Amino acid sequence: MNEMSLAELWVAVAFLLFVGILIYVGAHRAIGSALDSRGQRIAAELEEARRLKEEAQKLVAEFKRKQREAEAEAESIVTAAKAEAERLASEAKAKLEDFVTRRTKMAEDKIAQAELQAVADVKAIAADAAAKAAEVLLGSAARGDVGDRLISNAIGEVKTKLN
Repeated sequence: MNEMSLAELWVAVAFLLFVGILIYVGAHRAIGSALDSRGQRIAAELEEARRLKEEAQKLVAEFKRKQREAEAEAESIVTAAKAEAERLASEAKAKLEDFVTRRTKMAEDKIAQAELQAVADVKAIAADAAAKAAEVLLGSAARGDVGDRLISNAIGEVKTKLN
């Protein structure tokens, strides 16, 4: 054997001796239990990760549901606000129309009352003028040119007061 083979042989013997000592001491059980505990820890972590993922998915679903509810509520609020605004606008329009109608009626009533008052005033003036004319005619009982002139003056006075 050459020197290189002899060295390799001693390395192999030393390795086998080392492995034998490890087996005798029970290192393989310690290594196995360490690997088993690590496997269990990894499995527990995977289970925890799965549980957290499911919980996160539930939370996401809950938040999406709440978001949909909030959007629906916001939409209903906007719809209700629009309806209320339309109702208020129609009420305001109706009140304005009623106000305009009442004011128009009041103005028409005032105009009618003023017309009646004007007619009454004209009638009163005409009656006064007619009474004065009659007084003049009856009072003077003049005939001829003087009577005609008095009648013409009285008629002119009545016309002036009527206009």
